[in-house]
Amino acid sequence: MKRTSFAQWPCSIARTMDLLGDWWTPLVLRDAFYGVRRFDEFQQALGIARNTLADRLKRLVDEGLLEKVAYQAEPVRYDYVLTEKGRDFYPVLLAMTRWGDKWLATEDGPPITVHHLACGHDTHAEIVCADCGEPMTSDDTRMRRGPGFPPRLARRPDVEARFARQE
Repeated sequence: MKRTSFAQWPCSIARTMDLLGDWWTPLVLRDAFYGVRRFDEFQQALGIARNTLADRLKRLVDEGLLEKVAYQAEPVRYDYVLTEKGRDFYPVLLAMTRWGDKWLATEDGPPITVHHLACGHDTHAEIVCADCGEPMTSDDTRMRRGPGFPPRLARRPDVEARFARQE
């Protein structure tokens, strides 16, 4: 069964899920942040089928989150290195970790801690306003149509109602 593509939806969450919408892709990226760079290392660390891993790595390279860098000529072998676009995914992983630590950790506590080298403390992700620095919650933020929202969709009654509920 072919899945529906969200790549053209006027929603950054939908577009992101179109790229990362399986359970392996975020885990491949997580391991890249752990310093895993080679195909066999990803395969061993994740226990993922080789064909599935090859598909995920190809997609991440094609989308510009990872770059293939040859480390051996005969036969050609590659490291998979995070690009700037890939490194920009780190806060998403931290936010997922924070939510999982709060709602899914066992009574022993979270399985991983995040240590901030700059201040020397174990910490967690916090989503704050880029302008005032205050924490952002669903109670004090609203979603509004941005400049990239398609005008033809903006006039639909269901879309108008969705955004009217946000005001």
